Amino acid sequence: MINIFPVSGLPQINPGDDLPEMIFECCDESDAGLVNGDVLVVTQKIISKAEGRLVQIDPEKGHKPLVEEESVRILRRRGDLIISETKHGFVCANAGIDLSNVEAGQAALLPVDSDKSARRIRDALSHRYELNVAVIISDTFGRPWRRGVTDVAIGSAGLSPVVDLRGTTDALGRELQVTEVAVADELAAAAELVMGKSAGVPVAIVRGVNPEWFGDGTVQEDLLRKPNEDLFR
Repeated sequence: MINIFPVSGLPQINPGDDLPEMIFECCDESDAGLVNGDVLVVTQKIISKAEGRLVQIDPEKGHKPLVEEESVRILRRRGDLIISETKHGFVCANAGIDLSNVEAGQAALLPVDSDKSARRIRDALSHRYELNVAVIISDTFGRPWRRGVTDVAIGSAGLSPVVDLRGTTDALGRELQVTEVAVADELAAAAELVMGKSAGVPVAIVRGVNPEWFGDGTVQEDLLRKPNEDLFR
């Protein structure tokens, strides 16, 4: 059984803060604590703040120049909305630039390398507290053909972001030919249910994850579809 626990009490994050220490202290004070085998889901916003990825917005030009700077390709424009491909390879709205939960006149850019951000938190928890946990960095994405947003993984460490079920059989004994499950995205989306968009809970603990899902993969290498495999770009 999977259980998900919100981790509250995290103070305002500033550039240079020791985020692993702050997260551990809040987890330690929570009802759930943090134990081996947990998956720690951390929102992109506090990662960007701790890593100093906050920039000022030109009041005359708005956020569009920032979107273009953070993009390698613009796919669509409609009014103030821009769908672009970021330097990381993410296809998303406005290059993932976020104006919510930051000071007026500021914008939060995506972390330079969210997989490395996840790895730093995981390594710090391992070295300081001898905890063996996986870490997911989550962010909110829209989806083609469907209304609404959901959280997805933009970085991970200690987890296999995609579980390959090809070659196994379904409930009726048929061999699965193409099934790969994006478990990192599913865990990020599940964790968002206890964090919310305005509740001020940027961290969640997911407990009871299948041990077979743990591994050494990354979002960048394992979850992003390569351009030559993508039918829509």
